[in-house]
Amino acid sequence: MRGALERPEGLRERKRRETSERIVDKGLKLFVKHGYDGTTLDAITEAAGISRRTFFYYFKSKEDVLLAAHDSGFREALRPAMLAESSDQAPLDAVQKCLIKLASRHETKESIVFDRLMESTEALRARKEAVFVETEQILFDAMCELWPSPARRDGLRLVAMVAMGTLRLALEKWKQNDAAHPLAYYVRQSFALLAKQF
Repeated sequence: MRGALERPEGLRERKRRETSERIVDKGLKLFVKHGYDGTTLDAITEAAGISRRTFFYYFKSKEDVLLAAHDSGFREALRPAMLAESSDQAPLDAVQKCLIKLASRHETKESIVFDRLMESTEALRARKEAVFVETEQILFDAMCELWPSPARRDGLRLVAMVAMGTLRLALEKWKQNDAAHPLAYYVRQSFALLAKQF
């Protein structure tokens, strides 16, 4: 049942969503087939059955299409998931639990393909790094809400940095093994490896 503040999606909103999804779907298929550099904006608009003007209403660039193709909601879910953790535990333990709960959001069929595309050009590799930095900031901000003491900020910053590095290692292992196990398995494995270093 919908909440009192939620309203059903109107025809206009549905058409916008469907057009956006069509652009992303057609764009991703073209990226997979022709590579990122081999896919033109005109090819995406033609495949999606829209004009260039319509394309720019939805996206600023073909890079944005690629990023939208991988928007699994992980970053949007990170803050509320972190805030749902108990502050009665060590921050690193709380982050580990949070990341394990969210791991399935990254496990889309396109994730490995997306990652290979993001490694295909220098500009995309830089954007991928920027996404990790943005995600780390989201995590840090949520941790500061959970443990608000200013004296803890540097320690929480360090935990956020280490946790994101641990997640990156887990993602690499997951992709190297062609998703042989769920991502949560590799997250647990990476945090266990981290624990052995102390």
